[in-house]
Amino acid sequence: MKHLGTGIGWRPEIAAAVEGMPGIDWVEAVAENVCPGHLPESLVRLRERGVTVVPHGVSLGLGGADRPDEGKLADLAAAVEALGSPLVTEHIAFVRAGGALTASPLLEAGHLLPVPRTRDALDVLCENIRIAQDALPVPLAVENIAALISWPGEEMTEGQFLYDLADRTGVRLLIDVANLHTNHVNRGEDPAKALDELPVEAIAYVHVAGGFERDGVWHDSHAHAVPPAVLAILSDLSSRVRPPGVLLERDENFPAPTELARELTAIRETVEKASISVLPEASDLVVTAPVAAGALASDPVVPEVSEAPEPTEVPDEAAASAAASPAAERASGDALKASPSTDPARQRLALAQAALLSALVAGTPVPEGFDGTRLLVQARALAGKRADVVAKVAPELPEILAEAYRKAFVAYAHSHPMTGGYRRDALDFAEHLLLGGRLEDPDVRRRVSNWWLERSGPAPLSQHPAARLARATRRVLLRR
Repeated sequence: MKHLGTGIGWRPEIAAAVEGMPGIDWVEAVAENVCPGHLPESLVRLRERGVTVVPHGVSLGLGGADRPDEGKLADLAAAVEALGSPLVTEHIAFVRAGGALTASPLLEAGHLLPVPRTRDALDVLCENIRIAQDALPVPLAVENIAALISWPGEEMTEGQFLYDLADRTGVRLLIDVANLHTNHVNRGEDPAKALDELPVEAIAYVHVAGGFERDGVWHDSHAHAVPPAVLAILSDLSSRVRPPGVLLERDENFPAPTELARELTAIRETVEKASISVLPEASDLVVTAPVAAGALASDPVVPEVSEAPEPTEVPDEAAASAAASPAAERASGDALKASPSTDPARQRLALAQAALLSALVAGTPVPEGFDGTRLLVQARALAGKRADVVAKVAPELPEILAEAYRKAFVAYAHSHPMTGGYRRDALDFAEHLLLGGRLEDPDVRRRVSNWWLERSGPAPLSQHPAARLARATRRVLLRR
């Protein structure tokens, strides 16, 4: 695995600051925001300077009951090729539920939701990851996520779940230490125990981010400074193995570039100080006797570690093939598609995830075993996240509605689950306001109506008689 160094999440809002910041070895870009044929000029300039760019996917839903969508995998592969990336990352999460497996409407969460740590979920996740590995041109690493809620009846700890996942698939791990802190506050899980159980030799890189606590719940906001507790977990991890890369995530509420630089310095110094007497970094380790899941660092059995030989230069395809694990190679794509072994597990997982997501976004009863109060907190967080993202993809709506935007959208979200992407969500929200007679101000109604009409049809507007009739009909309905 490539040595990455210290990096930062690239976002358009801080693109200029990132370009001018000293000591940036690499950046991470949200894969869904990368158009291979039209890369942002800032990313192009960074690549020309030799800065590594890693695409980070958020919508694949590898932890969902369905097999990964071929189109989304193709898009992810295209982003990798366009950026010349040495690896690609995604999340251990589900982001949608329902559909054919449950004979119910497909629901989108608009957020990363936790996978139950059960044998069923692990079997499905392993197969989904192998399918993704076959479709992607470079190694895949997957990230542990933060959670507000816990699944009832879980059979493994997070460390055991990740150990088995890496052991069965050869997938690399993206360890988010901020998410370990979140799960410590919200779920009572010990970060040190999770690190004890992790296969540290599988770490591709580490995420660091900030958040805030409200009413005893930690929100992984990526909009606040990194707290000392998160740096302490980073230090603990770095004392066990030097991570190949560490990256600061910041998604909004961006501070001055000097503050970002200060946080990067603190991260760099934390790793350096903790790694003084540690073994070589994870990418240089060859583990010949893995520690059993759940074994503690104080146990007498330890992994036998040797330095790997310096790799020779090989073409990209060969390098990707060499990086693939024997377990992943043994599971060919054709064999996986032909195997029905995970179908019963998929069915059970689909029903459980659909029931949970429906409770969160459609107001159905809380599934048995869940904490209803925590589900309410999660539901409010999902609605708020939808409002924030729609405001970014359709900035005209909060501009037109002003202070009424957020309240109106959150009320809409609680009774209207998202069934498509965020742009579709913005259109549906505007249509809801217009057809429901919720806009009393004539000027606001006119502006929202014009916005909706401009974006709800083909572009440019078709002059075909049928299309013109449809537009006229919509105008009549909106006037009513």
